[in-house]
Amino acid sequence: MTDYLAPHDAALERLRRLHPIVIDLSLNRMARLCADLGHPERKLPPMIHVAGTNGKGSTLAYLRAMAQAQGLTVHAFTSPHLVRFNERIRLAGRLIEDQALADLIARVEAINGPKSITFFEFVAAAAFLTFAETPADLALIEVGLGGALDATNVIDPALSVIAPVAMDHREYLGDTIAKIAAEKAGILKPNRPAVIGRQLEEALQVIEARAEAINAPLTVMGRDFDAWSEGGRLLVQMPDRLLDLPAPALAGAHQIDNAGLAVAAALTLRDITDEEIAEGLTRVDWPARFQRLTGGPLGHAAAQADADLWLDGGHNPHAGRALARAAAALTARDGRPLTLVVGMLANKDAEGFLTPFAELAPKVIAVTFPGNAAPAYQIAEAAMVAGLKVQTCEDGVEAAVALALADRPAPHVIIAGSLHLAGAVLGLDQETWPR
Repeated sequence: MTDYLAPHDAALERLRRLHPIVIDLSLNRMARLCADLGHPERKLPPMIHVAGTNGKGSTLAYLRAMAQAQGLTVHAFTSPHLVRFNERIRLAGRLIEDQALADLIARVEAINGPKSITFFEFVAAAAFLTFAETPADLALIEVGLGGALDATNVIDPALSVIAPVAMDHREYLGDTIAKIAAEKAGILKPNRPAVIGRQLEEALQVIEARAEAINAPLTVMGRDFDAWSEGGRLLVQMPDRLLDLPAPALAGAHQIDNAGLAVAAALTLRDITDEEIAEGLTRVDWPARFQRLTGGPLGHAAAQADADLWLDGGHNPHAGRALARAAAALTARDGRPLTLVVGMLANKDAEGFLTPFAELAPKVIAVTFPGNAAPAYQIAEAAMVAGLKVQTCEDGVEAAVALALADRPAPHVIIAGSLHLAGAVLGLDQETWPR
């Protein structure tokens, strides 16, 4: 992997110093910057605002693919990025170019000056500014963290979507499902429709109470519509029709619900044909979500070892359960063993993430990576508490994968635990980035 300094890198580093707290949930600073910029958030095309603990990025990716299958031009704001910062701002269907991003940051930086603003708030405001100045038919906006006080919650969307709510970011959002659901429900808008993914009852009660209080009509998975896999197809039952669709291109049983949520959202917002929905489902691309790696140095090494290599950015207990189900489907095909290469941020619940794998009895290789990552020995301790056999590798993810591929019979290997780790892995393959 070559070191490449983009024109905007120095500016981004300056921005990180404008506010001493990395995450500081509030709308005051964002509202002030948007006003200084002339309120670009009020000049956007119709918007879909997507929140949730797990699946919101995949749901947004399906929505983007389906809209593009209709011939629509689509803006998208997502986070975090995996390899290049530009991934966060997709402008009229394409990643923003380096120089355009540098110019955009310079404009917003000049207007903001030395005033306190978090990094995410600045980037969200910059995205809204360039979206407002570039024609498009639709804007897809992903919540960064929570919902009610997230920087993106200054918008007035045509439709809100809440993917499944689970325990994560407890230090910011609360230590119960109800508290976290209340934060997510904060994106609902008065008299504006919302489509809600499959939820725990405790979360759904909170979301429904908020919706009732502001008269936001809800369409709820498991009550008003549903999605399931049958005969290798995706079936989506809406109140007035049954859609028989191809299986989504993103792998894993959990993608059935994500795809079904996106289908319901698309049908709620606009007229769209079954053929356009089907095209979006089969053309969707969302890296590091149970992604099969076949290229790059690690993919080639796996092929030479007659093993399969997968990459997933899941990093909380809910994601661990989904990934364990996907891994079980892999091992059930041929009985080959499973090896997990795991690295996680220091503030994540490693034991909760790994416990769902106990019945599969995988080998775990614990790694670390640059940044605020947990030391490999802490991941190993969590794996042991979860009842898993584990070893540490202090030499990085490439060395850990080499250890995994040396085993016989050739295992199914999954790299997991962090989107930051996933980004480092994808960055090894320069041929496929930028996307």
